[in-house]
Amino acid sequence: MTPWRPPQHVKVKAIGLHWRDGKLLAAEVYDDHGQLKGVRPLGGGVEFGEPWQAALQREFKEELGVEIEVLGPPHVMENIYTHHGALGHEVLFIGEVRFSSGAFAGQDLIEFLEDSGVPCTARWFDLSELDLLQGPALFPNGLKQLLADTVK
Repeated sequence: MTPWRPPQHVKVKAIGLHWRDGKLLAAEVYDDHGQLKGVRPLGGGVEFGEPWQAALQREFKEELGVEIEVLGPPHVMENIYTHHGALGHEVLFIGEVRFSSGAFAGQDLIEFLEDSGVPCTARWFDLSELDLLQGPALFPNGLKQLLADTVK
């Protein structure tokens, strides 16, 4: 399998913030050596002509098989990053989402497949456990601060 590298153009993405008991749902992100590097809220690319809300609803339906409701306006953030020496650049629409009634109730983790067929695991994380020296990072960089400034 070819390791993932960022595309060499600006990507527009939408990610959804789903909270349960004050914890954020995020998928695990691994490096090329299979080590947990961090976590990232679920979502994906916005296609040409597709509103960000529709992209978010499509991504959650494709990945988790769940209908979501997008709540309120998005936070918008630019993320320029390096992954294994390759530069990446994305603009993110970050929106609060609510699952359809009872979806994933009682589950601590959700296993799913990315569009590429790669297996993924998502769990709910307390923000205080992320971006610590001994813990996983929260991607994109700066999201934890944005959430700390806006989420009450």
